Amino acid sequence: MSKRMVGWISAALVASTFSMVGSLVGSLLVQSQATPTTQSQAQAAVHVPDGWNRQVSSIKNQTLGPAPRHDISGTWEPANGPSDGIQGTGSKSMPADGKHEPPYTPLGFELLSRTKPGNGNREVLPADIGDPVFFCNPQGMPREDLYELRETQILQTPSKIVMLYEFDKIWRVIWTDGREFPKDPEPRWFGYSVGKWVDDTTLVVQTMGTDERTWVDKAGRPHSSDLLVEERFHRVDHDHLELTVTIDDPKMYTKPWVAMDKFPFHLLADDFDVREMICSPAETAEYNKVVGSQTK
Repeated sequence: MSKRMVGWISAALVASTFSMVGSLVGSLLVQSQATPTTQSQAQAAVHVPDGWNRQVSSIKNQTLGPAPRHDISGTWEPANGPSDGIQGTGSKSMPADGKHEPPYTPLGFELLSRTKPGNGNREVLPADIGDPVFFCNPQGMPREDLYELRETQILQTPSKIVMLYEFDKIWRVIWTDGREFPKDPEPRWFGYSVGKWVDDTTLVVQTMGTDERTWVDKAGRPHSSDLLVEERFHRVDHDHLELTVTIDDPKMYTKPWVAMDKFPFHLLADDFDVREMICSPAETAEYNKVVGSQTK
């Protein structure tokens, strides 16, 4: 068994937050709380000879600078700690806790009742979980924002922005060259995304054409082919970014609803190495075999 697998299994034996195997494994791969943002701070970090997977202490007494114009590039981590983006019981601003529910249409509520999530107020037994991600299917949009949102690398060119996500090592493209949505889009797991700067520090991104097989979040909330996701990236200053996600799907919901409201990130050092979190059927089977035998 690999050293990586041994580490995951040891941690899993003391964790009970998530019942979905892949999610539980992923949630245990928590990195440091933050990393330095200046060269002097970086030099004071814990030294790792080859530079890979360095662990560093939290940022303290940072000197904030102004946000650069039309720029959200960099490596970003949830400002309240890596676990803040897990959102295991549903989207951050609409958790499935029996107190928060989106405004479902009758059809939306009917389709919700058919999903079988592994967490939240409708949690089912592990053997009954119907979560697509449980079976290593892509999260899709907007769930990539609403579950396991960890270290995220953002790259920019004059025509596009590329989002590189730690969870499942997935990437997506946001076009900023003024193009329109395709007229008759082929459904994609992550849809089609176009972005526009509405002021010097705020990028508004719209995504459509997503695959209906995906869930909106881990609570099993449904969406149709009419789903329109709006992401609002606001760079507060040089070292801080906020993300707001709004769901608009008139077939499933009577009005748009906010799934994530000004979720905070802080900037990591440019040389920060983002580790892998990949749903591997082989390692999941090994996990089930070893951990399952420990829980009988």
